[in-house]
Parts: sequence; structure tokens; C-alpha cells
Amino acid sequence: MTQYQNKSELIAKINETYDLFIKEFEEVDNKDIHKRVAGVDKTPSEMLAYQIGWLEHIMQWEKDELSGKTVITPAPDIKWNEISKLYQMFYDQYSSDNLPALLKKFAQSKKEFIVWIDSLDEKTLFELDQRKWAYIKAGWPVWKWLHINSVAPFSSFRSKIRKWKKESH
Repeated sequence: MTQYQNKSELIAKINETYDLFIKEFEEVDNKDIHKRVAGVDKTPSEMLAYQIGWLEHIMQWEKDELSGKTVITPAPDIKWNEISKLYQMFYDQYSSDNLPALLKKFAQSKKEFIVWIDSLDEKTLFELDQRKWAYIKAGWPVWKWLHINSVAPFSSFRSKIRKWKKESH
């Protein structure tokens, strides 16, 4: 997994991978966002819903913990081995949105995610035991959760949307 020297590097990588991923949607027609193609496990709509959902979900973990609530990961009534249920919740939440609305929500979520990260100090991001929600399950520092739910899927889903575009025509 990529290592970051500081939050500026993390933020730069999030922005870089976001920009590359989102650029792929310039060639996607709104009428096709729910179209399934062989060899790609998500539609364009689901790809964007996944991204929006995870960014917002992690920020909610943070808000809940800071307000004194017990954070249940990945979500109440969902266990890690049932994570596809959470993904389905994301898909369902945004299924009626058109492509411009999804792109706008994704841009807004990414902006809020970056503002939040920028508000955290280096210790909170890079040292263990800074947030209970980050330590649950994997025992990771906060930055790893942020990477695994932004940079990593922005990169891997870029390949998916490229394959989807190739196979859908």
C-alpha cells in the first residue's frame, strides 16, 4: 500500500486519482448509466454511488465518534462479511439520480472529504489509536482508511469504467 509522508501528499493523491477517474465519465451518456456489461461488476451509476457512499460514510463515522456515539463498523446490522449490503444501500440511495447529479454529488463529497482531512493534524492521520472507528477490525491509522476508500477505489474503478466504456459500444 502507498505510504504518505504527510497529509499534503495524501490530499494530492486523492485529488490526482479523483481527477483521472472522473475524466472517464466525459464519454458516458446519461441514458447508459444503469447499463450492465459483461466482465464489469458495476454500472457507471453504481461506481459513482459507491464512491459517494464511502466518502460520506467515513465522514459520518468521524462525526459520530466526535459526538460521543459508538461507531459500529461497517454499519449497524451489517457485518464486514456482509459488506455487499452496504454497497447496495449506496446504490439504492443514488439510483434515481442522473449522471450530472451524481457527478455533482461526487465532486461535493470529495471536496468535503478533502476539507475534513485538511482539518486533521498529522498525529490524528498517521498514528495508531487516534480514532476508535479506525482501529476497529484492522487496527489501522486513519490515513489507511482514507486511502482504501478514496485513492484505491478511484484507481481501480477507473479501470472498471474504461472497460465498461469499451464493452458497452
